[in-house]
Amino acid sequence: MTRLSVELLAADAPEPITSAGHAQLGIAVLVGIAVIVVLITVFKLHAFLSLTIGSLVLGAVAGAPLDKVITSFTTGLGSTVASVGVLIALGAILGKLLADSGGADQIVDTILAKASGRAMPWAMVLIASVIGLPLFFEVGIVLLIPVVLIVAKRGNYSLMRIGIPALAGLSVMHGLIPPHPGPLVAIDAVHANLGVTLALGILVAIPTVIIAGPLFSKVAARWVDVPVPDRMLPPRASEELKGRPSFGATLGTVLLPVVLMLSKALVDIVVDDPDNRTQRVFDVVGSPLIALLAAVIVAIFTLGQPAGFTKERITETVDKGLMPIAGILLIVAAGGGFKQTLIDSGVGQMILDISKDWSIPALLLAWLIAVGIRLATGSATVATVSAAGLVAPLAADMSTAHTALLVLAIGAGSLFFSHVNDAGFWLVKEYFGLSVGQTLKTWSVMETIISVVAGGLVLLLSLII
Repeated sequence: MTRLSVELLAADAPEPITSAGHAQLGIAVLVGIAVIVVLITVFKLHAFLSLTIGSLVLGAVAGAPLDKVITSFTTGLGSTVASVGVLIALGAILGKLLADSGGADQIVDTILAKASGRAMPWAMVLIASVIGLPLFFEVGIVLLIPVVLIVAKRGNYSLMRIGIPALAGLSVMHGLIPPHPGPLVAIDAVHANLGVTLALGILVAIPTVIIAGPLFSKVAARWVDVPVPDRMLPPRASEELKGRPSFGATLGTVLLPVVLMLSKALVDIVVDDPDNRTQRVFDVVGSPLIALLAAVIVAIFTLGQPAGFTKERITETVDKGLMPIAGILLIVAAGGGFKQTLIDSGVGQMILDISKDWSIPALLLAWLIAVGIRLATGSATVATVSAAGLVAPLAADMSTAHTALLVLAIGAGSLFFSHVNDAGFWLVKEYFGLSVGQTLKTWSVMETIISVVAGGLVLLLSLII
């Protein structure tokens, strides 16, 4: 996305569905979030219904016409299902094929054999960081969850001790490291150097992921001690299998989407010509949908055939893989609907308007603006794009290194305190079988640690280089 396209995106943004002032919008946000939390925690209402009601309440308090609120909510719900929902479904199928064929057992047995108890969280954060480098956060989640759950169950580890490092690795890559969409948009908006940003991003990411992953997981495990949710735990493969796929074949199948997406990112950087035939081919095969679909198709042969699966057994496996995720899809989709209602109500623009007159250092300003938009809209991408567009003029007099640090400051701020308006919050909650309070004490605190540590390291580097 070029700088021009970012500017056009802002210029073509639809008018807010309400003319409410900043104070009324702020009250509407607080009331909407409070309604969702109370309905779920006090009245034990299903999260899908709570998010739907909370979106309507938000719109009503903001003074928006109800028909426009409904349109915003359904638009956000539909776009979330079209993107994240399809990926969750394909990931669930791949996970079920891994479990039923014995492939997941093969990976877990190898990890348990190679890593001791104390090394396991470090092994998980390393695996998640490598897999998460080219993947969208949601894709990484659906690929890693079966492995995380089985390792925790078979190795008798705390779920948080294993899960938090994996989530930290994925989240840090998503927010700070190109070729993820957010950092790439910010790089283009402020005219930063991709190589310098990547190098400094890795420098910031390593200590950040260590603190938010293996180290914080010790605290998170004490705060929230929950068993592995049986409904999401892939069962052990049947003992009647013809055989078990090799570790190499299984790992290759899991990494196939990673390779395809990373190839697309590299071709985009090297070729950088949307009309080039090679780039167009990789844009297709490296898209998350095609990459995961390809992995599922390949898994039928690399995992299903060694296990002796018939056509009927493969169909049965796909059906069973999809059944447990119906509730998750609806909750995540409703989270997307709530986020879209916030955006269309003008909450993001409100944050931008308020922050225009702040007189503070550019890097801190960029971080704070991204934090505000993230808290208000729940979207890391919206926070990144909006903050980059606002602070882009400040990069004109910056050095190459400081311009790269500006990108990282925006990325760090965009990860701050994920809560009920973020679809990722509900994704983690449902996959790990947590309550809202437990998700806030683990996932949300982890995201905040990532944001604060990364932001602090960026400011520190700005004093050194």
